[in-house]
Amino acid sequence: MANGSSNESDDRMIQDPYSPDAESDEKSKSQIKREMEALQEMGKRLTELNPGQLKQVPLEESITAAIKEYQRLTKHEAKRRQLQYIGRLMRKTDAEAIAQALHLFDSSHATHTQHFHQIEAWRERLLNDPSSITALIEEYPQANVQHLRQLIRNTLKEREKGKDLGGFRKLFRELRELMAP
Repeated sequence: MANGSSNESDDRMIQDPYSPDAESDEKSKSQIKREMEALQEMGKRLTELNPGQLKQVPLEESITAAIKEYQRLTKHEAKRRQLQYIGRLMRKTDAEAIAQALHLFDSSHATHTQHFHQIEAWRERLLNDPSSITALIEEYPQANVQHLRQLIRNTLKEREKGKDLGGFRKLFRELRELMAP
């Protein structure tokens, strides 16, 4: 009986490594591979940013240089290898901070969309009532009033003539720069 009770205690001490109760700090090969692919995908998203957005992301110089090199490349295989290199460099960085910055640039992000609609609303308001520029100046005192008035005049003239010379877009760009968060 003594042997039987010791076997029972041995059985309790040996745990199945695949059971959910088994705590393991080691990552599986597959998990490591998934994480590396995620970093590579994040690197790909970084390569799609414009230079202004790229400057706003907290990146090391080596990663920024690798991204610029990727953008310069034209061959598919060279780009693939460069993405792997970017992914390797990103292993040493704060991926969470980069992911947050990318999330802000995501066009589906609610705040981005709300900001975009706010700019469009101001543009329409200024075109429908040019005297509303005083309200814009009160809200954004750093505005270049003379330039804004000129853009509004030009856009209204284009509308009257039925031509599209880019005034509508220029006004939007000016308002976007003025209202940059």
